[in-house]
Amino acid sequence: MMTSLLQDLQHALRMMRRNPGFTAVTVLTLALGIATSTAVFGWVDAILLHPLPGVQQPDRLVALETTTPGGEFVTNSYPDYIDFRDRLKLLDGIAVTRPAAFSVGQQDHAERVWGELVSGNFFAVLGAKAELGRTFLPAEYGDKPGAFPVTVISDKFWRSHFGADPQIVGKTIRVNQHALTIVGVAATEFHGSVPGAAFDVWVPYMMQPMLNGVGEWMLRDRKDRNMVGFARLKQGVTLEQARQELAALADRMAVLDADTNAGMGATFLPIAKAHFGPQSLLLAPLRLLMGVCVVVLLIVCANVANLLLTRATARYKEFSTRMALGAGRARLAQQVLMESFVLAAVAALVGIMAAQGIGRALVLLMPKGQLAMVAYQGVNGHVLLFAVLLCLLIALLTGLVPALHLERADLNERLNESGRSGMTGARSHRMHSVLVAVEVSLALMALIGAGLFARSFAALREINPGFNPNHVLLSQFYLSTNGYSLEQRKQFCIRLKEKLESAPGVKNIAYSDGVPLGFEPSWWEDLTVEGYVPGPSENMKIFRNVISPGYLSLLHIPLLDGRDFTEQDDENTNPVMIVNQTFVKRFFGGRNPVGRRIQGWGEWFTVVGVAQDSKYHYPGEAPLPYFYVPFRQVYRADMQLAYYVRTVGDPNNGLALVRQKVGEIDPNVTAFDAVPLTEYIGASLYPQKIAASMLTVLGALAVILAAVGLYSVMSYSVVQRTHEIGIRMALGARPKDVLRLIVRQGLTLVSIGILAGFGLALAMARSLAALSFASSAMGTGGKLLGVSATDPLIYLGAAFFLAGIAALAAYIPARRAASVEPMEALRYE
Repeated sequence: MMTSLLQDLQHALRMMRRNPGFTAVTVLTLALGIATSTAVFGWVDAILLHPLPGVQQPDRLVALETTTPGGEFVTNSYPDYIDFRDRLKLLDGIAVTRPAAFSVGQQDHAERVWGELVSGNFFAVLGAKAELGRTFLPAEYGDKPGAFPVTVISDKFWRSHFGADPQIVGKTIRVNQHALTIVGVAATEFHGSVPGAAFDVWVPYMMQPMLNGVGEWMLRDRKDRNMVGFARLKQGVTLEQARQELAALADRMAVLDADTNAGMGATFLPIAKAHFGPQSLLLAPLRLLMGVCVVVLLIVCANVANLLLTRATARYKEFSTRMALGAGRARLAQQVLMESFVLAAVAALVGIMAAQGIGRALVLLMPKGQLAMVAYQGVNGHVLLFAVLLCLLIALLTGLVPALHLERADLNERLNESGRSGMTGARSHRMHSVLVAVEVSLALMALIGAGLFARSFAALREINPGFNPNHVLLSQFYLSTNGYSLEQRKQFCIRLKEKLESAPGVKNIAYSDGVPLGFEPSWWEDLTVEGYVPGPSENMKIFRNVISPGYLSLLHIPLLDGRDFTEQDDENTNPVMIVNQTFVKRFFGGRNPVGRRIQGWGEWFTVVGVAQDSKYHYPGEAPLPYFYVPFRQVYRADMQLAYYVRTVGDPNNGLALVRQKVGEIDPNVTAFDAVPLTEYIGASLYPQKIAASMLTVLGALAVILAAVGLYSVMSYSVVQRTHEIGIRMALGARPKDVLRLIVRQGLTLVSIGILAGFGLALAMARSLAALSFASSAMGTGGKLLGVSATDPLIYLGAAFFLAGIAALAAYIPARRAASVEPMEALRYE
């Protein structure tokens, strides 16, 4: 058995060398399918299947999330975490983390580095080990602010910034202008606790008050819910058992801490299904892309099976001779399968290398200013195993058709059918035709899917967000990283605004806590509306933004009633608030709210204006209540700072100006993520952008492969029918008659494939309508945003486009057939 396999392997290699053109086309076709599928699987593996590399027993890790009275999932507060940590008995540990941007290095050349503020037991709960030194000790697990000035750095940061110094442990590093001792270097494969994201610095959460210049009150405020939680289940404890214990504790906390936790709950979720992190955005797009990759692979297999069938049938004379010499049918079929396997193996090597480049697409499509991603980490064991299994499956699928055809063939009858040339007869031609029809139907389905998402993505981009982001430069400052106190941050904003307002080319200046349509949702606040009685379990946690005077006018958000904030709305005046239209409809029944009072942050605010609704989180979101409060009155130490500069021309031209004016105030402050607002808000479209971009590529690939398959079959058919064509032309057929005959034959195959493709596409449309990722992009009745999932224009457009490509693929060999000389064709054997 082994001897025959080695002989078949040697024969397959010789056949590849003798037919370099056939080998190149087949390997390239297979490599395209393997590369795209391997790259997408690499994303799925890194984000969904094995989202936390470098941790022990990841199957026992779960995400901890708080739920609001309305059922929304939110992050956790530090006091709630302490209660969970100290009272839950079915866990081996529970930890929390907060992603943060740190300023690392000396003031004059500090750089922004993404890291995590973590509870002391972070590494212990994850089961993440240090490559060098140690992680945090039990003595550093405490809740004492400022007591643990230590840090663990990533392997990548250690190598890029310290040259892999083996003596790094014990040295200090300046983080937010405070010296922290490096106690360890994390393992190479460990990137942090957020699936798909890469962090370089881990600091105990107890250092936050010192590093960010915030009050210790944040550690005691149950309303300050800004921490992502995760837990490790004890051996033998099921997820449902842990959920029940957590829910019971959350219910007790809702009663004991009713002022902050009334109606709040908590639950555990699998890490891949957590709502905070890239995995929540990419779950459905990746599922969709895997489905399309299956379609492309089927087209690839049909295409290559057609090529192998063509070569096998052309060798019937060789096979019949070998059978006459004693070779069995099973032996010949084994040889054909071996040839298919060798081609697939070579294609897999090429495809894996190509997948490295394709795999970086998730990172390249990420808008600027967001978390660093590690969505593709190259070929690890899981990806390699997938590629090997895919290679075996493709070899089986592509080799099975010619092998079975050979197994069932009467070679003597085939020789009689085909004449001395050894060509196959009508039955093998029918097999070719079936495979081409399958390719066309699958290509049409992929093309329609790409069209639906491309048009939906275009519709999303065309939605009026309710504000004007054009000609606006966005800069983000992390003033806490420079050791600024809260009052110093406020003064910095005021001084920078004064300097920029008088600069040429600048029209407006404003600043705020949150950026609309960014990668992260707005923060929210518990409100009490005077005179309004909430319903049972009604969610009164309303999204908000903390803004400067001029923010609304800079973004061209109209005020429908009342007034805007002014510089006089500061900490020495009565708190004021501006609400949007939906807020007015929900809480005031559409009546004029100006002068009404609303409680938040423990204070009563007076409504002074009504702003027009706009989009806050996603372009396709339904109208939701929203409110604004003045920067000077409400700005807190834990809030971020986004600066907006509206320019006369290209906003990129304002970047140098912003940096110059910032340098005049403090040369140690860096303007991070200075990008046009139009570019930054693309973050809200990231899942749809991934789906639309990759589906377009895969759809185009499917059409090209189907066209190549049709072309190869038509070319083969022309060669096979050369003698017949000569007879027709000798009997008076004109070249245009032959041309019409061949093209009609090709279009008949395409028509059959298109009809079948319509059925597959309609079935696919029902699945698209149920996709969860586009809750922001889906309407009712099975419609993608702005596009019906059964839009006839897309279906007909895809069909005509595919038919046109197919007609061209059929026309080229048909034209060659029409140019055949009758006497030469009659002599053809």
